[in-house]
Amino acid sequence: MKNRIITISREFGSGGRTIGKRTAEAPGIPCYDRELIQKLAAKSGFSEVYIEDTGESAPGGFLASAFSHRYGEPNNADYLWKVQYQVITELAEQGPCVIVGRCADYILQDKADCLRVFIHADMKFRARRIVEEYGEREASPEQRLREKDKRRAAYHRFYTDMKWGHAQNYDLTLNSGTLGIDRCADIIRGLF
Repeated sequence: MKNRIITISREFGSGGRTIGKRTAEAPGIPCYDRELIQKLAAKSGFSEVYIEDTGESAPGGFLASAFSHRYGEPNNADYLWKVQYQVITELAEQGPCVIVGRCADYILQDKADCLRVFIHADMKFRARRIVEEYGEREASPEQRLREKDKRRAAYHRFYTDMKWGHAQNYDLTLNSGTLGIDRCADIIRGLF
Protein backbone atom coordinates (compact mmCIF):
# COMPACT_ATOMS: atom_id res chain seq x y z
CA MET A 1 0.00 0.00 0.00
CA LYS A 2 1.50 3.34 -1.03
CA ASN A 3 -1.07 5.68 0.43
CA ARG A 4 -0.21 8.35 2.97
CA ILE A 5 -2.47 8.02 5.99
CA ILE A 6 -2.56 10.23 9.07
CA THR A 7 -3.97 8.73 12.26
CA ILE A 8 -4.83 11.01 15.14
CA SER A 9 -5.16 9.73 18.66
CA ARG A 10 -6.08 12.31 21.25
CA GLU A 11 -6.89 13.15 24.80
CA PHE A 12 -10.52 14.11 25.27
CA GLY A 13 -10.98 17.85 24.82
CA SER A 14 -7.57 18.42 23.22
CA GLY A 15 -9.06 19.25 19.82
CA GLY A 16 -7.87 16.14 18.00
CA ARG A 17 -11.08 15.81 15.99
CA THR A 18 -10.91 19.47 14.88
CA ILE A 19 -7.21 19.15 14.09
CA GLY A 20 -7.92 16.06 11.98
CA LYS A 21 -10.61 17.84 9.98
CA ARG A 22 -8.43 20.92 9.40
CA THR A 23 -5.46 18.75 8.44
CA ALA A 24 -7.54 17.04 5.76
CA GLU A 25 -9.06 20.26 4.32
CA ALA A 26 -6.06 21.75 2.49
CA PRO A 27 -4.99 18.63 0.57
CA GLY A 28 -8.68 17.80 0.07
CA ILE A 29 -8.52 14.30 1.50
CA PRO A 30 -11.23 12.57 3.55
CA CYS A 31 -11.22 12.75 7.33
CA TYR A 32 -12.91 9.84 9.04
CA ASP A 33 -14.26 10.45 12.51
CA ARG A 34 -18.03 10.63 12.68
CA GLU A 35 -18.07 9.10 9.19
CA LEU A 36 -16.17 6.11 10.57
CA ILE A 37 -18.89 5.53 13.16
CA GLN A 38 -21.49 5.61 10.38
CA LYS A 39 -19.53 3.06 8.35
CA LEU A 40 -19.11 0.82 11.39
CA ALA A 41 -22.84 0.99 12.08
CA ALA A 42 -23.70 0.09 8.49
CA LYS A 43 -21.31 -2.86 8.39
CA SER A 44 -21.86 -4.21 11.93
CA GLY A 45 -25.60 -3.71 12.29
CA PHE A 46 -25.08 -1.90 15.62
CA SER A 47 -26.56 1.57 16.09
CA GLU A 48 -24.33 4.62 15.93
CA VAL A 49 -25.28 5.41 19.53
CA TYR A 50 -24.15 1.95 20.67
CA ILE A 51 -20.86 2.30 18.80
CA GLU A 52 -20.22 5.75 20.30
CA ASP A 53 -21.10 4.61 23.82
CA THR A 54 -19.17 1.35 23.85
CA GLY A 55 -16.77 1.66 20.96
CA GLU A 56 -13.92 3.10 22.99
CA SER A 57 -14.34 1.14 26.20
CA ALA A 58 -12.69 -2.12 27.14
CA PRO A 59 -15.39 -4.78 26.89
CA GLY A 60 -17.11 -5.51 30.20
CA GLY A 61 -14.06 -5.11 32.36
CA PHE A 62 -11.19 -7.54 32.72
CA LEU A 63 -13.07 -10.49 34.24
CA ALA A 64 -15.94 -10.43 31.75
CA SER A 65 -13.62 -10.27 28.75
CA ALA A 66 -11.22 -12.87 30.16
CA PHE A 67 -14.17 -15.22 30.68
CA SER A 68 -15.53 -14.79 27.16
CA HIS A 69 -12.07 -15.19 25.58
CA ARG A 70 -11.26 -18.21 27.71
CA TYR A 71 -14.36 -20.08 26.64
CA GLY A 72 -14.26 -18.94 23.02
CA GLU A 73 -17.42 -16.91 23.26
CA PRO A 74 -17.05 -13.72 21.23
CA ASN A 75 -18.96 -10.75 22.60
CA ASN A 76 -20.34 -7.64 20.89
CA ALA A 77 -17.17 -5.68 21.60
CA ASP A 78 -15.00 -8.35 19.97
CA TYR A 79 -17.25 -8.39 16.90
CA LEU A 80 -17.20 -4.59 16.71
CA TRP A 81 -13.37 -4.61 16.96
CA LYS A 82 -13.17 -7.06 14.04
CA VAL A 83 -15.47 -4.90 11.91
CA GLN A 84 -13.56 -1.76 12.91
CA TYR A 85 -10.27 -3.38 11.91
CA GLN A 86 -11.70 -4.29 8.49
CA VAL A 87 -13.28 -0.88 7.84
CA ILE A 88 -10.15 1.08 8.81
CA THR A 89 -7.97 -1.17 6.65
CA GLU A 90 -10.35 -0.72 3.69
CA LEU A 91 -10.38 3.07 4.09
CA ALA A 92 -6.59 3.17 4.09
CA GLU A 93 -6.52 1.08 0.91
CA GLN A 94 -8.80 3.57 -0.87
CA GLY A 95 -6.31 6.43 -0.70
CA PRO A 96 -4.80 9.14 1.48
CA CYS A 97 -6.95 10.15 4.45
CA VAL A 98 -7.01 11.21 8.08
CA ILE A 99 -8.48 8.76 10.59
CA VAL A 100 -9.31 10.00 14.09
CA GLY A 101 -9.22 7.54 17.00
CA ARG A 102 -10.46 3.93 17.02
CA CYS A 103 -6.92 2.49 17.34
CA ALA A 104 -6.20 3.31 13.69
CA ASP A 105 -2.58 3.99 14.66
CA TYR A 106 -2.22 0.35 15.72
CA ILE A 107 -4.36 -1.17 12.96
CA LEU A 108 -2.38 0.56 10.20
CA GLN A 109 1.10 0.43 11.72
CA ASP A 110 2.30 -2.25 9.27
CA LYS A 111 -0.25 -1.79 6.50
CA ALA A 112 0.20 1.75 5.24
CA ASP A 113 2.58 4.64 4.91
CA CYS A 114 1.18 6.07 8.10
CA LEU A 115 1.99 9.13 10.21
CA ARG A 116 0.79 8.38 13.75
CA VAL A 117 -0.02 11.53 15.75
CA PHE A 118 -1.08 12.02 19.37
CA ILE A 119 -2.71 15.30 20.46
CA HIS A 120 -2.64 16.31 24.12
CA ALA A 121 -3.05 19.41 26.27
CA ASP A 122 -3.11 20.33 29.92
CA MET A 123 -6.23 19.82 32.02
CA LYS A 124 -7.12 23.52 32.22
CA PHE A 125 -7.12 23.96 28.41
CA ARG A 126 -9.15 20.79 27.85
CA ALA A 127 -11.66 21.60 30.62
CA ARG A 128 -12.28 25.07 29.19
CA ARG A 129 -12.59 23.64 25.70
CA ILE A 130 -15.21 20.98 26.52
CA VAL A 131 -17.32 23.57 28.32
CA GLU A 132 -17.13 25.96 25.35
CA GLU A 133 -17.25 23.44 22.48
CA TYR A 134 -19.44 20.65 23.81
CA GLY A 135 -21.59 22.48 26.33
CA GLU A 136 -20.22 20.41 29.19
CA ARG A 137 -21.38 21.73 32.53
CA GLU A 138 -18.86 23.86 34.31
CA ALA A 139 -19.21 22.08 37.68
CA SER A 140 -16.57 19.39 37.10
CA PRO A 141 -15.32 19.05 33.53
CA GLU A 142 -12.03 17.67 34.88
CA GLN A 143 -13.80 14.56 36.16
CA ARG A 144 -15.35 13.97 32.72
CA LEU A 145 -11.92 14.37 31.10
CA ARG A 146 -10.33 11.85 33.45
CA GLU A 147 -13.13 9.32 32.90
CA LYS A 148 -13.05 9.59 29.12
CA ASP A 149 -9.24 9.38 28.95
CA LYS A 150 -9.27 6.37 31.29
CA ARG A 151 -11.78 4.59 29.02
CA ARG A 152 -9.75 5.34 25.90
CA ALA A 153 -6.53 4.14 27.53
CA ALA A 154 -8.16 0.88 28.72
CA TYR A 155 -9.69 0.23 25.30
CA HIS A 156 -6.38 0.86 23.55
CA ARG A 157 -4.45 -1.33 25.97
CA PHE A 158 -7.03 -4.16 25.76
CA TYR A 159 -6.99 -4.43 21.96
CA THR A 160 -3.46 -3.33 21.12
CA ASP A 161 -1.34 -4.14 24.18
CA MET A 162 0.17 -0.66 23.72
CA LYS A 163 0.12 2.22 26.17
CA TRP A 164 -2.15 4.94 24.85
CA GLY A 165 -0.53 8.36 24.88
CA HIS A 166 3.07 7.20 25.32
CA ALA A 167 5.33 9.07 22.92
CA GLN A 168 7.18 5.90 21.83
CA ASN A 169 4.01 4.67 20.10
CA TYR A 170 3.63 7.74 17.87
CA ASP A 171 5.65 9.53 15.23
CA LEU A 172 4.57 12.93 16.50
CA THR A 173 2.98 14.26 19.69
CA LEU A 174 1.62 17.80 19.81
CA ASN A 175 0.39 19.94 22.69
CA SER A 176 -2.64 21.75 21.28
CA GLY A 177 -2.91 23.92 24.39
CA THR A 178 0.54 25.36 23.75
CA LEU A 179 0.63 25.33 19.95
CA GLY A 180 -3.03 25.99 19.19
CA ILE A 181 -5.42 23.99 17.04
CA ASP A 182 -4.53 25.65 13.71
CA ARG A 183 -0.77 25.42 14.26
CA CYS A 184 -1.07 21.69 15.06
CA ALA A 185 -2.96 21.15 11.79
CA ASP A 186 -0.31 23.15 9.90
CA ILE A 187 2.52 21.07 11.40
CA ILE A 188 0.82 17.78 10.49
CA ARG A 189 0.03 18.96 6.95
CA GLY A 190 3.67 19.95 6.57
CA LEU A 191 4.65 16.30 7.15
CA PHE A 192 2.02 14.85 4.80
